[in-house]
Amino acid sequence: PVGGALPRAEMLRLAWLASPALLMPVLILAGLRFGLATPTEISVIAVLYAMLMGAVLYRDLTWGRFRRAMLEAGVATGIVLLVIMGSAAVGWVLTFDQVPQRFAAWAAGTLRDPLLVILAMNVIMLLVGMPLDLPPAILLLGPIFVPLAATIGLDPLQLGIMMVLNLGIGLYTPPVGTTLFISTTLARSTMAETTRELWPFFAVAIALLAAVSYIPALTIRY
Repeated sequence: PVGGALPRAEMLRLAWLASPALLMPVLILAGLRFGLATPTEISVIAVLYAMLMGAVLYRDLTWGRFRRAMLEAGVATGIVLLVIMGSAAVGWVLTFDQVPQRFAAWAAGTLRDPLLVILAMNVIMLLVGMPLDLPPAILLLGPIFVPLAATIGLDPLQLGIMMVLNLGIGLYTPPVGTTLFISTTLARSTMAETTRELWPFFAVAIALLAAVSYIPALTIRY
């Protein structure tokens, strides 16, 4: 239904009433920006702040709602932790069997064209980036790819940008991207529905990765 314009006094009253809730994003960003707390600590503070506002100020957080929220959060967290556990197991297998090292050695010994070597590096990074988060993946692939990049004349800065971009894409690449599973769980969607919505973004990301990989002028200037 269409309503009339609110009086100025009512707008000011509603803005004042909503100001404590609107302050929470400011507190989160300020805490992260100035290093007052870690991201985990900030998330705990934000939850406590929201609970305090809901129970004391707005008075809409009842015991029944709190219990239901805790149950839903526990189920969602358990599913996410199971996904992370499975991804960590896959990452351990890749590391233990030295799959990236063997693939890189094969690429360096078999492929003569630098463009094909870069393509092989991107494939390795994409596969490793699916089960592993960025920090362990970089620690695993960095010592392998830096010497390989030097042999084909690939600038270390360009390699670093390729690696960060590629590993980020791997996190939401089907079928085993870690954040793909997590976002699907939190959205209560199916893997097929989420993947179908992701294809346009995935195509743009792959095109950007190809441009960064094969056009040095986009990343380095001398």
